[in-house]
Amino acid sequence: MKRKDASIIIVSFNTRKMLEECLSSLVSNTKPLNYEIIIIDNASNDGSVDFLQESTKKINNLKLILNRENVGFGAANNQGIKKAKGEYILLLNSDTKFESNVLGEMTKWMNKHERIGIATCALRNRDGSLQATGGYFPNLIRVFSWMIIQDFPFVDRLIKPFHPMKSKSFNKGENFYEKEREVDWITGAFFLIRRKVIKDVGYFDEDYFMYTEETDYCYRTKKKGWKIWYIPSWSIIHFGGASGTKELPILKEFEGVKLFYKKHYPRWQYPILRILLKIGALGRLVLFGILEGRESAAIYAKAFKIA
Repeated sequence: MKRKDASIIIVSFNTRKMLEECLSSLVSNTKPLNYEIIIIDNASNDGSVDFLQESTKKINNLKLILNRENVGFGAANNQGIKKAKGEYILLLNSDTKFESNVLGEMTKWMNKHERIGIATCALRNRDGSLQATGGYFPNLIRVFSWMIIQDFPFVDRLIKPFHPMKSKSFNKGENFYEKEREVDWITGAFFLIRRKVIKDVGYFDEDYFMYTEETDYCYRTKKKGWKIWYIPSWSIIHFGGASGTKELPILKEFEGVKLFYKKHYPRWQYPILRILLKIGALGRLVLFGILEGRESAAIYAKAFKIA
């Protein structure tokens, strides 16, 4: 099998308009790499499939996998990874936009840093402000901080945060993402993997339908001795939330963290984790119920039940 420099894998679910912009920006800005694009559609019903089939006539290096049902983020990415021919594999969200040669520059950087197995660039909002992308593994002290005390000033200096960004807090944590640094995990919006890592670690755990599968994969990667790096010298725009509801990331992350603990941490920690999650969900139910109304209260009531 003839290798390519990079394989770009995009999982799509009802993001037709954003996917068109993503593909256009990607093709315009990625050079001089020999790359392929593999798109896995998870049974979209918004015209995405027709658009993608038409796009294969215009983009020579575009390949499609059309699922009859939504198999989830990790499982769909695994489908793409198994077909990929690139020395580097970029997992990319469909709701992203390139404005420079990010992939070309980052693969050069990765070539010079052989022990870095996974890397990401900065994610930015439409207005250029920074988004969260990764943090540190959720051990009990970090979950305690995340659920109960992280909004207080200077806590993140004492306890490395699971989620450094706190969008609803007066202490948002944006400065964390202004500096290049090694992290424990990164999000799947821009997830650049060295092929050697996949040979060493394997595929995504398909027990996770959506959310936290990246944390799981990064955990397994670091256990094999690889490093994971965040590099804000390059950035892309990430529109965010294009294929989900407001409650989906909250509920799926609660479920995902519970599953992560079952798989990777001692059994005695699991009951403590659930207590911390329930305390956090209850506090948010009260606080955001007052500040934001019934919709937020209902979401955290559901989170409390599944915690």
